Amino acid sequence: MRSYVEETGFFGSITAEELVSKYGTPLYVYNENIIRERMREVARVITKYPYRANYSMKANSNLTILKIAHEEGLNADAMSEGEMRLLLKAGFENDRIFFVPNNVSDEELQFAIDHDIMVSLDSLDQLELFGKLNRGGKCSVRINPGVGAGHHEKVVTAGKKTKFGIAEEDVDKIFEVAAKYDLTIAEINQHVGSQYLDPEPFLQAVENFLRIADKFKDLEYIDFGGGYGIPYHKLDDEARFDMDSFTGRFTALLDDYVARLNGPIPLFKSEPGRYCVAEGGVILGRVHATKQNAGHKYAGTDIGMNVLARPTLYDSYHEIEILRNGKAVARDNMEEINVSGNICESGDLLAKDRLLPHIETGDIACVLDAGAYGYSMSSSYNTRPRAAEVMICKDGNDRLIRRRETYEDLFSLFPDET
Repeated sequence: MRSYVEETGFFGSITAEELVSKYGTPLYVYNENIIRERMREVARVITKYPYRANYSMKANSNLTILKIAHEEGLNADAMSEGEMRLLLKAGFENDRIFFVPNNVSDEELQFAIDHDIMVSLDSLDQLELFGKLNRGGKCSVRINPGVGAGHHEKVVTAGKKTKFGIAEEDVDKIFEVAAKYDLTIAEINQHVGSQYLDPEPFLQAVENFLRIADKFKDLEYIDFGGGYGIPYHKLDDEARFDMDSFTGRFTALLDDYVARLNGPIPLFKSEPGRYCVAEGGVILGRVHATKQNAGHKYAGTDIGMNVLARPTLYDSYHEIEILRNGKAVARDNMEEINVSGNICESGDLLAKDRLLPHIETGDIACVLDAGAYGYSMSSSYNTRPRAAEVMICKDGNDRLIRRRETYEDLFSLFPDET
């Protein structure tokens, strides 16, 4: 691929240089058309049976993007009271919100109960707590299917070495707790991990999960989780997740399950997050310095680990395009370079020993596939205000969808001292 931003017309009717002149750097920029198309793809994963995709909002919780997900007919997953509140603000009805917490307080559970939001319980202890708060209520439980998947051990959320879910050997105890508090287990859910391009581990987990589902009676919902990967090496023509082939194999497993059902077919669900928004977001940052250090070239930008944490946390790979005079610099005459941020940490690197076009001070670094787990994981570390977010709308025009944080915003949290 020559240039992702140019081939997709990512910036619409404005250039990257015009965007950073207008809004400053670092800057998150999203493309509405790309986000809507990816959301429509996940909405069509299963067509043979009742199915609904739940957008996992932890990937990107911008209010405008949540409203787009609502318009596209997706439900949504929340992991905290704050996320539930934001989904309600975005217009999601309570029956379109699924609370999937991990080790939360009775106050957070009570918020969901009070707002009639379905809750997934991640452990027997949490199921017990829910029963005490809501005797006779209806809930979901998260099962560990014994198989995990993901690009890094820190994003694998099932298997033998994970904090998530109730193990298969404890399923009978679920029924004991449910009977104790007269609870109805209306749903079971799983999540095997994130960013997998090979569907094999996921499909194996689905097979295991549906075998476990046989132990439950009259389920209203079965949620298989998300994690579908996106091609982070797209400039090297990395293949996309084969959704068509995946859908066929997934449906075949559902066929087997439905054939042995004695009751009505439940609503099947999934929890895509990254797939919906990752490719629809980039970060624009300014190159403020270049230098040689012991034979290694460094390009210093204002895209620090406070802006994008994934490379530091997970050794994640993000393609970087270099923009100069409104155009992408050709990917020839490549040189090995380290691209760093402006944070006082040795691990503050966007790219290490990466072959990139020649970079000059003043260039714009454009980090691709930053729409998921970008802003939502950003921080004010080193007392640097968080970036602004801009949407390139369907008509190609730009719109500010979150203003840049200010120093006044940061300092306002301190109590007045007299």
